[in-house]
Amino acid sequence: MSNIPYKIYLSEEEIPDKWYNVRADMKNKPAPLLNPGTGQPLTAEEMSGIFCEELVKQELDNDTAYFPIPEEIRNFYKMYRPSPVVRAYCLEKKLGTPAEIYYKFEGNNTSGSHKLNSAIAQAYYAKQQGLKGVTTETGAGQWGTALSMACAYLGLDLKVYMVKCSYEQKPFRREVMRTYGASVTPSPSNTTEVGRKILAEFPGTTGSLGCAISEAVEVAVTNPGYRYVLGSVLNQVLLHQSIIGLEAKKALDKYGVTPDIIIGCAGGGSNLGGLISPFMGEKLRGEKDYRFIAVEPASCPSFTRGVYAYDFCDTGKICPLAKMYTLGSSFIPSANHAGGLRFHGMSSTLSQLYDDKLMEAVAVEQTSVFEAAEMFARVEGILPAPESSHAIRVAIDEALKCKETGEKKKILFGLTGTGYFDLVAYEKFNNGEMSDYIPTDEDLAKSISQLPKVK
Repeated sequence: MSNIPYKIYLSEEEIPDKWYNVRADMKNKPAPLLNPGTGQPLTAEEMSGIFCEELVKQELDNDTAYFPIPEEIRNFYKMYRPSPVVRAYCLEKKLGTPAEIYYKFEGNNTSGSHKLNSAIAQAYYAKQQGLKGVTTETGAGQWGTALSMACAYLGLDLKVYMVKCSYEQKPFRREVMRTYGASVTPSPSNTTEVGRKILAEFPGTTGSLGCAISEAVEVAVTNPGYRYVLGSVLNQVLLHQSIIGLEAKKALDKYGVTPDIIIGCAGGGSNLGGLISPFMGEKLRGEKDYRFIAVEPASCPSFTRGVYAYDFCDTGKICPLAKMYTLGSSFIPSANHAGGLRFHGMSSTLSQLYDDKLMEAVAVEQTSVFEAAEMFARVEGILPAPESSHAIRVAIDEALKCKETGEKKKILFGLTGTGYFDLVAYEKFNNGEMSDYIPTDEDLAKSISQLPKVK
């Protein structure tokens, strides 16, 4: 038995007091957001009509390496942070692998996920600005749940547009949001102009994050005293989520553990970006080398089958243009897709790192994801979120490769949260009713062909 404990905890005093901005160390900076009307980079003034002013500053800053975490946010973090790094001894034994497997567990709060790390930050800056409330979208419901907690804590109103199929499949997640005071509307809806337009164009649609974003932005810009906040994709979100990687690195450093492979699930990029940021910073500065793997669903494969281009972040095409790996803003994942990770594009920061060959990406089918989830639950005692289980799948695959080669690699992955609100999906898997949907080349070509023309 190794001298490394099952769980490596930091003390409250060791919670990082600064967020790390990986863009500061990137040679090739992420491409700027563009005004869809002019095709020019968005200015801070233009962005402040949608986002909170302080968040705009964070979004646009490519050069400041560290941002101080306000004391009120850090005190809120102490309710559930620091979160542990866990040595997966039982999973290693089950697999019979010589590899060491570690995971950073972010599910030890009521929202059940890492999303609370950015939710409290964004709500804090909205409150500091004197706003009445904020609007947002949510897919699987983790972000909406986290933001409802943060807004309740700070006394802000919250309007959530939840992807329709998730709204119907995950009623308990929806009710947690309502318990914390949020209003929750299935998207696309008849409550907004863009929602009605999407329903007319896609009758009977089960929705997508792109649809929900369009509605949330419309409500924010048409209601005085409100701003829009986003749970993934944006640079500011990856900044706040760097708390995950900073804690993980500090905990592993205590025992002299340097991971060889770092794995995260990837939908828009918040969890993956947060986990890898400080390690990627070392790689960018030439201090250490790591292998980074982004894992996405085969049903929404923006990295592995998308194109690197400017695209709208929303289906209604009212948001700024972002350069990212994208499947096209009109792409709507199949309703058969059980987890989150439903966004058609990927973070501009991560897209640039991927395009620079600094990280890899793989797409996995959901039945194999749930097989990995159930194995993990049975030996490690945590029911993982479907999103996190994408990373578990590839961590297991890499550990089995080590079994074949005899290599004693150290693997770190992000366990973004728990799956206790995802039992409908687990039920379908256990009943043998879950299938794998993979979009055809024709499906993707149709949505990709509609990308905006940007010079």
